[in-house]
Amino acid sequence: MILPVNNLNNKVNFSANSAGEDNKKALDYDHDTLLNNNLATRTRIGLDKFTNAFTLYPAKGLKGSKNANFYEFLTMGTVPYITGSLSLMAVFNAANKYYKPFAQTKAGPALGNKLALGVLFYGIAKNISKSFVSVPINLFTGIDIERPYAKVIYELPDDVNDTDITSIEYHKVFESVEFPRWDLLYGDEAKGQKRNFRYDRIARKLGMGRNLNDSDQEVKDRIKEIIVKSNLAKNISSYLWAAVGVAFAFQQPWEKYFKAMTFKFWKTEEFSKSMRILKESFEDSAKIFFKGEGHGVSKQAGKILLGTALLSSIVGTAFSLKSSKKPSKVDSADVIAKNDRYVVN
Repeated sequence: MILPVNNLNNKVNFSANSAGEDNKKALDYDHDTLLNNNLATRTRIGLDKFTNAFTLYPAKGLKGSKNANFYEFLTMGTVPYITGSLSLMAVFNAANKYYKPFAQTKAGPALGNKLALGVLFYGIAKNISKSFVSVPINLFTGIDIERPYAKVIYELPDDVNDTDITSIEYHKVFESVEFPRWDLLYGDEAKGQKRNFRYDRIARKLGMGRNLNDSDQEVKDRIKEIIVKSNLAKNISSYLWAAVGVAFAFQQPWEKYFKAMTFKFWKTEEFSKSMRILKESFEDSAKIFFKGEGHGVSKQAGKILLGTALLSSIVGTAFSLKSSKKPSKVDSADVIAKNDRYVVN
């Protein structure tokens, strides 16, 4: 078995001034680190990427930093998404006074608010729906296709006095299908973990057997197949669920909430009333979305859209779990006759 080269576990810092130890910044991670895939970790990663997308990364790009990279470019995709959404909503609110009376009724604040709600539900539904595929796959196979890890980047110094030239990027173990971070899935024997304990679990859940000598080598091709299929399933279903979110945001009962909406939580009575109406508007919108209005196809549109999104997640998950590489059931006794004589030339 060919063993992977492990990451260095020692903290590495580069400094132009060896005497400036006090100026070194303590690293959150001193080597590439596998993270737990839970709500706290996902929230922390999301906030870190969101903050950097509006502050650190644009600054590095504008000054032409040689350390600006493609990861930062992709992370900044949040900026045009949010600013563009705000601009779209502002068209219906800020410019309303310039429209003729009839046009004002069509482009009133209610439509702008629905657009805002649509943008919010689009993002929420698109991201949450990925778990409709990833969670069942993890449950049935032990493969967490969304498992994050922190990558330590050692940057080039912009100045001779730079001492803190490290940054942290957040990636996923199976972000690359061709080059997954297999090394991060091995157990730490120094902590009493069995080296292949994660691969053993995956092999067992996939029905490939127990106590395999090289479970890591046995399951890697199967894992790659599942990753490719699940990525396709997530991409299709997430956009369908995003469409469900937008359609749900444009239901008429939300207008009742918009009239009472307030975020001034220090005004207890008004804020409590707003939250109560929010709950009522949510429930009424859900009922109208599902039951439908009008006749014919328009009445069934909500059910059709919701059913299509749900079916895409179910079919996508089933498709991802279906293997074209089933383990062989042929035993050595089936190919070697012990009573026959064999000659090796």
